[in-house]
Amino acid sequence: MTSKPRLKIGIVCYPSVGGSGIVATDLGNQLALLGHEIHFISYERPFRLGSNSANVFFNQVKINEYELFRYPDYTLPLAVKIGDISQKYSLDIIHAHYAIPHATAALLAKNIVRHCSQQKPKVVTTLHGTDITLLARDPNLRSIIQYSIEESDGVTAVSNSLREESISLLGIKKAVEVIYNFYQPKIPAIPAAQIRKDLGIGTDEFMVIHLSNLRPVKRIPDLLRIVAASKHVRKLKLVILSGGNFEQFLPLVDELKLKNNIIVRENILDIENYINAADLGIYPSETESFGMGILETLSFGKPVLASNSGGIPEVMQHGRTGYLYPVGDVQSFTQGLDELIENPQERQKMGERGKVRAQSLFNTEKIVKEYFDFYQKTLNS
Repeated sequence: MTSKPRLKIGIVCYPSVGGSGIVATDLGNQLALLGHEIHFISYERPFRLGSNSANVFFNQVKINEYELFRYPDYTLPLAVKIGDISQKYSLDIIHAHYAIPHATAALLAKNIVRHCSQQKPKVVTTLHGTDITLLARDPNLRSIIQYSIEESDGVTAVSNSLREESISLLGIKKAVEVIYNFYQPKIPAIPAAQIRKDLGIGTDEFMVIHLSNLRPVKRIPDLLRIVAASKHVRKLKLVILSGGNFEQFLPLVDELKLKNNIIVRENILDIENYINAADLGIYPSETESFGMGILETLSFGKPVLASNSGGIPEVMQHGRTGYLYPVGDVQSFTQGLDELIENPQERQKMGERGKVRAQSLFNTEKIVKEYFDFYQKTLNS
């Protein structure tokens, strides 16, 4: 792969803590390590983007607020920035993560660039979920999402479930290629015992982990009720690595008497240290187009309890790497939790199978190569 031509790639993504931004950032970092020139374009530096990476450049979009506009606009200044960067560095690919506003802005930038020069960058759009599962159902946005997908030079989705939903919901005729998310786990720098001690978790207590941005689709109230209903609740500690504000859930924590069971840590970069210290993960989401938190948890040999929804069954296997339950079935989740608390041998076997699955199907080298090959195919089309 290193012998392939060097590409200049613009990556347009959200910088916040969330699956799409993390995947976009990690993809850019990995491509840069292979010698490609990567230009990130966003309103803030992406969460996991380092400041001293070779071949990686960050280009900030400035958002102006004019009294003429009732609401600040992001799409237009983003399009201008993409166009400027594309012309300045002669980008080969503009990779937009999410149809709107990123692919919409990228397509506008592409037309601006073509109008001003002979350069013709290709637009690759990756569908991550929210642009389809939520925004595409809004009649005010549906047609622009459909347009942005159909007019892209290449389109990928992070799961077969999302691909099928996109085609069904929007009637997409554009070919959509499935390229799964990936995760390259770092070696924990802090021993599990030390992390648990720092969190105040005793050796006889059971540590459950959950990673998410806490949006409504994550069904955090279900997560809390699962822990509260466990017959082992007195020795349960739920550690939430949060990309959002947890305060809204504090009344429910008080109602369920879980104040001593919940530990929240926000915007954690060294997630490997915490996942490695956990016993299992719980993800009761309404839906997930993929489920990055699930993959991250499996990668450290921890079994997972999750909703049987969206792309989650493509990431984990019921009865082998954990358990899948209907959305909102708190009782079944609780039974599964108690079963695995009481059966450490089965928990270990499931964790080992999950780690193997993560390493074989969703490893960095495999998925980055799939993206690079897709870039090449798009450039040659």
